[in-house]
Amino acid sequence: MSDTRNIRNMTEGSPAKHIAAFTVPVFLGMLFQQFYSMADTAIVGRLIGASAFGAVGSAGGVMYFFFGFCTGIMAGFAIPVSQAFGAGDARKLKKIVGNSIWLTAVISAIMTLLTTAFARQLLILMKTPEDILDTAYAYLIVVFSGLPATMLYNLTAAYLRAIGNSRVPTIFLLISSFLNIALDVLMIIVLKMGVRGAALATVASQLICGVACLIYIAVKCEPLHVSSRDLIPNKKAVGSLFSNGFPMGLQYSVTAIGAIVLQYFINQLGTAYIAAMTAANKVGMFFCILFDALGSATATFCGQNTGARKPDRVNRGVLVTLAFACFYGVLVFLIMVLFGKNLTMIFLRKEETEIISLSAKCLVIMSSFYVLLAIINVLRFAIQGMGYSSLAVVAGMLELIGRAGAGIILVPLFGFTGACFGSPLAWVFADMFLIPAYILCVKKLKKQLQPLSTNVN
Repeated sequence: MSDTRNIRNMTEGSPAKHIAAFTVPVFLGMLFQQFYSMADTAIVGRLIGASAFGAVGSAGGVMYFFFGFCTGIMAGFAIPVSQAFGAGDARKLKKIVGNSIWLTAVISAIMTLLTTAFARQLLILMKTPEDILDTAYAYLIVVFSGLPATMLYNLTAAYLRAIGNSRVPTIFLLISSFLNIALDVLMIIVLKMGVRGAALATVASQLICGVACLIYIAVKCEPLHVSSRDLIPNKKAVGSLFSNGFPMGLQYSVTAIGAIVLQYFINQLGTAYIAAMTAANKVGMFFCILFDALGSATATFCGQNTGARKPDRVNRGVLVTLAFACFYGVLVFLIMVLFGKNLTMIFLRKEETEIISLSAKCLVIMSSFYVLLAIINVLRFAIQGMGYSSLAVVAGMLELIGRAGAGIILVPLFGFTGACFGSPLAWVFADMFLIPAYILCVKKLKKQLQPLSTNVN
């Protein structure tokens, strides 16, 4: 029996209400996902020490490169699903879902083999300090081995959100979050498994969450049910999946290359600076969750309304979301100014005063540019939802230039302070492209849909 209560058609009614109703569950899910990620690193930092904490941080750039690619592909796969759902084309929707299943399995296998084979070499290439290299590798190899579990959850959750169901993935994510924390305690504190335990706890939790979403779809979500004929390779379906998924995957990875270059130069500053940046990034990521949730809502809203051939409604929803996201960006900056040092102490021991001060300084610098990040998240996802995913690669390239430029130029000149401006510089470059790109995309969409609208009227 299909659960229609959690399916949301965003092509009618108030755009603000739809976006708010969709965003809240996604935000809660991401909040708890980040919460258990923070629990991992907080337990590592406070119970194992700054060295282990820095090791996990130094692995972050490499992780984001590959996980970002896979996450981007899964998010891109959901775009044609939301468009087909908005258009009311059930046959096309099922064909796209069916073809995505075997495509995801192939991509998952290839990525797992590549990442586990070259994890250590990548850490060495990034100049990871010798004193944390083995620890970083121990963490990375477990996380990469669990990449299929991450892809399973990302795909199933993305498809549920594509049809407006943001509540169910959140419920499962909440359960797995508490499970992750319990496993952290067991594996790190009781079993003394160190960073391997933290990584294994995360992988196990993601697997359980993904399986739960899959079972729910099989039992309760008829629009996403596929038959054996839907699994047969279809040129149009595969083309739609590739044209949306791979540009988004590349955008995430290209962005990550910039982060890796920046991390390369931070690594050369020493373990203390790595730990300071890791703590700042962890706190910053926690407060940036709402930007990501609003981006997810924007992609679904724009995808459904593009499928329903309502470009004016697309623009109204984006403007409402932008206004709220920018207001929140200013609010977070004020929080960082007042409480940044206290927040970094979640991850660091209170006696590590120098690292805490460096981390708090970085938080203030980065958060002063959060309005620019808000604009990126809303406009980039809006462009992707309209079906112009290839433009995301350009934005990603500009972010790469910003972060890499900070690493190459600013870090040698200004040290840790220069590194703190890496992400803000990336956001400036990306917005310089995304703002005019969005305006052009809306105009192009209106022109593209005009002939059919005229015929109908």
